[in-house]
Amino acid sequence: MNEKEIEKILNFLEDVWEYENSPLKVYGNLEKSNPFQILISTILSSRTKDKITYTAADRLFKIFKTPQELANANVNDIEKIIYPVGFYKTKAKIIKKVSEIIIQKYNGKLPQDLNSLLSLPGVGRKTANLVLSIAFNKDTICVDTHVHRISNRIGIVSSKTPQETEIKLKETVPKKYWKKINKLMVSFGQTICKPIKPECERCKISDICVYYKTKKC
Repeated sequence: MNEKEIEKILNFLEDVWEYENSPLKVYGNLEKSNPFQILISTILSSRTKDKITYTAADRLFKIFKTPQELANANVNDIEKIIYPVGFYKTKAKIIKKVSEIIIQKYNGKLPQDLNSLLSLPGVGRKTANLVLSIAFNKDTICVDTHVHRISNRIGIVSSKTPQETEIKLKETVPKKYWKKINKLMVSFGQTICKPIKPECERCKISDICVYYKTKKC
């Protein structure tokens, strides 16, 4: 896929973000949150719908506003606040432990490099890259299930794993788009390019989409 086609795709995805009320846009726009809140919200988001994730995060941050407060919190209290996010008991323990490490090892400030973030409990590449991108404005690509699925479905990349997708997207997509890719593809995946029964009739990039050309719609 050439650069002109990629530009067309990303311009259309920006229109989707602007005009479609995806769950991510309505409930989970993290751009005004602080780095610690972005990290905790992303930990909460695993296997949980956006509405549940970010309303739980709002409840949590109204009571515990800093890493120090969460480090001192009772795990049972955290569980009750974040319920019904998926795996809430495990996530409550992770949130408390992450907060303790940030206080003890990083003087209460979130680290700004990939390896340090990956060393935190419950933090994988998706979470670390999202934090680096949104919280610290670093040029990187956060690949979650939506980004992996859609970039392969359209044909921007051909890859088997999210990490391979990240590498290939960085080789293919101009750097100026890297920080946008996650929110744009997630919104697109929630509203038009759904995992099951994508709404190809509403899509303006079907002429260059590998999935559409193979007549799977």
